[in-house]
Amino acid sequence: MSAAKFEYAPAPESRAVVDLRSSYGLFIDGEFVETLDGRMFKTVNPASEEVLAEVTEAGAQDVDRAVRAARAAYDGVWGSMSGRDRGKYLYRIARIIQERARELAVLESLDNGKPIRESRDVDLPLVAAHFFYYAGWADKLSYAVSASVGPGGTMREPRPLGVAGQVIPWNFPLLMLAWKIAPALACGNTVVLKPAETTPLTALAFAEICQQAELPPGVVNVVTGAGDTGQALVAHDGIDKVAFTGSTEVGKAIARSVAGTRKRVTLELGGKAANIVFDDAPLDQAVEGIVDGIFFNQGHVCCAGSRLLVQEGIHDEVLARLKRRMGTLRVGDPLDKNTDVGAINSAQQLDRIRQLSAVGESEGAERWSAPCELPDRGFWFAPTLFTGVTQAHRIAREEIFGPVLSILTFRTPAEAVEKANNTPYGLSAGVWTDKGSRILWMADQLRAGVVWANTFNRFDPASPFGGFKESGYGREGGLHGLAAYLEGASA
Repeated sequence: MSAAKFEYAPAPESRAVVDLRSSYGLFIDGEFVETLDGRMFKTVNPASEEVLAEVTEAGAQDVDRAVRAARAAYDGVWGSMSGRDRGKYLYRIARIIQERARELAVLESLDNGKPIRESRDVDLPLVAAHFFYYAGWADKLSYAVSASVGPGGTMREPRPLGVAGQVIPWNFPLLMLAWKIAPALACGNTVVLKPAETTPLTALAFAEICQQAELPPGVVNVVTGAGDTGQALVAHDGIDKVAFTGSTEVGKAIARSVAGTRKRVTLELGGKAANIVFDDAPLDQAVEGIVDGIFFNQGHVCCAGSRLLVQEGIHDEVLARLKRRMGTLRVGDPLDKNTDVGAINSAQQLDRIRQLSAVGESEGAERWSAPCELPDRGFWFAPTLFTGVTQAHRIAREEIFGPVLSILTFRTPAEAVEKANNTPYGLSAGVWTDKGSRILWMADQLRAGVVWANTFNRFDPASPFGGFKESGYGREGGLHGLAAYLEGASA
C-alpha cells in the first residue's frame, strides 16, 4: 500500500495572533517576577524544534515565595470573599478565555504539537466550559456536597482546604489547568500551579488572563520548571492539597511523600484502556471510535484506547477497515487545519514510543504503520498498529502514550471482560455493541472509572473523571471535583 496522496491546499492557522515573549518569569502574587534561585530553560516547538521562548525554572525559594503568596491571599481577601463574588471572577476568566480562544489554541499547538483542530474545537471549548460550570457552583457549595456533622450534632458547612499545589502534564496543558484551578477557586482555595516543563506557555498566558480579570494577587500562582520544581511544591509544608495528573510512577512517589501528613491528595495517573468491539457493533462507527480513541492528540491521552479487543468473527473485517481509515490520516504541521495527527511532544517521548514499538516486534507481534511522509524536522511517529498481540506482550501491558494500537481478540463477553481487566490500570474503557443490556452488563463488570458506550473520548465538566488501581484515586469534574477541594465534604 503506497503512501496516501491528497490533493488539497494547505490551510495553516496564522501565528500572528500569538505575541510570544523572548523570556518568561514566574507568576507570583499577581506579577511576573524573576527567580531567586532558579535558572532558565528553553521550550521548543516539537513540530520544528524551533525555540519558542526561554522560561524560568523555579527553585525551592521561588516555590516557597509562591506558597506564601497563596497563603496570604487565602488568609486575606480570597478567604473572606463570598461564593457569589468568587463566581464572578470565574465567569470573568471564562469569558476572557472565550475571547482569546484563537490565540490560546494556536499557542497550545505551537508548544504541544497537537493539531489546531483539536486545540480549537476540543480543548478550548472545554477549558471555558469548566470555568463556567464551576463559577455556577461557587455560591451553592452547600447544595453541591454533603455537609459534615460537627460536635453536638450540629451541621458544619463545607469549607475550603487552603492552599492547593497542582502539578499538570504536557498532553492537555490548558485543559488540565482548568480541571485543577476552576474547582479549587470555586471552593475558596488558592493555588500554586506547576505546568509541565515542555508545555509551559499556555499556563503563563493564563497568568496574564488572571491579571486581565483582576483576580486578587496570590490567588493563582504559576511556577514553571521540571521535576525538582514539582517535588519542592508537593513537599512544601504550606500546601494543604496536592492534585497531580501524570505518570503512575511519579504518582506513587507523590503518594509516598505525603503519606502521614495532613495533605489531601488526588491522583489521575496512567492508563491502558480497552476498546471492546462486539460482532453486532456498527463497524464504520466503531472504526471512527477506534481512530479517535488512540490517534487523538497523537495518543498522548491517559485514557487512550490503546488496547483494541475485537470479537474473533469480525477481526479481519475490522482490521481491513481500520487500515484503510488509517491510510487517510494526515500527519504533519499542527497549525494546518487539515492535519489529523500532529507532532510527538518531545524527543524523550518519541524515544519511548520507538523503544516500546521495537519491543513489540521483537516479541513477535506484527507491526503495520500507516503509509505517510513524515517531516524532516521535529518529532514524528506514523500511526501504527500491532496484530498477533497477546496479554503477555509488553505493548499490551505498558502505557506507550503514543499513536500505537495493540489488537487482541476475544470470543465471549466474559473473555472480553477478563482481558480488559487484566491490567494494573483502570482509567477508562469503550464498549461497541448494538445491545443495551450488554452495555450495562459490561459497564458493571469493567474495572474502569469511565466506560463509554458506542463512543470514546467524550468529556463534560459536569461528569466526574478518575480511575481505579494504578490509574489513581479521587475524581475531577462534576460534584466530585468540588468535594476534593472542601474540608468535611463528600459528593
